[in-house]
Amino acid sequence: MQVLDRSKALAIPPIWRLGFRPFFLSGAAFAILAIGLWAAFLYGLLPGWHPLGGSLAWHRHEMPFGFATAIIAGFLLTAVQSWTGQPGLSGRPLVLLFLVWLAARIAWFLPLPVALLVATQAAFLPLLAAVLGMQLWRVRQRRNYPVVAVLLLMAACQLLALCGLAWADDTLQRQGALGALWLVAALLSLIGGRVIPFFTLRGVGRPDPFPPRPWLDWLTFGCSLCIAGMTAAGIGVQPSLLVALLFLLATMLHGERLLLWHDRRIWQVPLLWSLHLAYAWLMLATLGMALWHAGLISQSSSATHALAVGAMGGLILAMIARVSLGHTGRPLSPPAAMVWAFVLLQLAALSRVLLTALSTFGLWLSALAWIAAFLLFLRYYAPMLWKARVDGHPG
Repeated sequence: MQVLDRSKALAIPPIWRLGFRPFFLSGAAFAILAIGLWAAFLYGLLPGWHPLGGSLAWHRHEMPFGFATAIIAGFLLTAVQSWTGQPGLSGRPLVLLFLVWLAARIAWFLPLPVALLVATQAAFLPLLAAVLGMQLWRVRQRRNYPVVAVLLLMAACQLLALCGLAWADDTLQRQGALGALWLVAALLSLIGGRVIPFFTLRGVGRPDPFPPRPWLDWLTFGCSLCIAGMTAAGIGVQPSLLVALLFLLATMLHGERLLLWHDRRIWQVPLLWSLHLAYAWLMLATLGMALWHAGLISQSSSATHALAVGAMGGLILAMIARVSLGHTGRPLSPPAAMVWAFVLLQLAALSRVLLTALSTFGLWLSALAWIAAFLLFLRYYAPMLWKARVDGHPG
């Protein structure tokens, strides 16, 4: 029976054998396209482009619901087989799920009725949650039920954002998109709390594990969910000292985790320092929001982009670089050029957060550095993702 299952798996084209392959590949490509289009529009290079709700609404929607959800899907569809001991989604079901994501990206550029565009966008996250939820339910894997809950909350935020687009209500659209972005932060804190210390332990050859702090992990996750819920509900749209205290608590929790996971040897391992620096941006994002709510800085945009570019983009790039190596049967040593990709991503975050307020050059530099970082990933990882594993395993 095992031989038959193996032969069936090997008959599937490599790109469709596990979720990380099509979604990491397409997510990285979309990261380049989405930021390239946004930068081109900002500088007047696409005068005839008018997506539903305007280009800003498209940008707000597509970064969490297009780019981030692709990578999240790829990671979770791959990780769930380790969590449950069951095969991950592959073959035709994986193709169909991927096509739902792809159709939503293409739909923005077609002259569709508003209702059809909204339906196309709203389909992917509930389907992904259903696929993962059924796999977890079969083995009663309760530990990971919160992951499915976050996906459903993201789907609700997306529906809120899409209603804002359909009704020309910028406030609703913004609340939904930003609420989803902070839900991505919650997911990053949940998954990051598992993989960053584990990867660090393995990467530096540490003999003793980091001391477990389950209360810290769940408090950080709960705090992140509160921030996302408040944002989606429109609470804290105006500076509030009470909300500032919540963001300050989140900052301290993230900082405590970073200190707990630190080992000076990480700075010798690009796959590790890229993860730790990206997580540090999550702490800086909550600190920036705390300062804004306390009235100490004038805009929240820098904090939002510290989250979107530094934390989300940084953790995504670092994670897909490592996961792709492990799941294609390769040693956990990335191509040398990926060091430049990690550096460029940090430059993109620094430019967007610090330089953009001073000069439009900062925005250009951030966009170019982001695009270059993901181009380097595609240059070296695309062949790994569409070819079979080097060790002959059918995954």
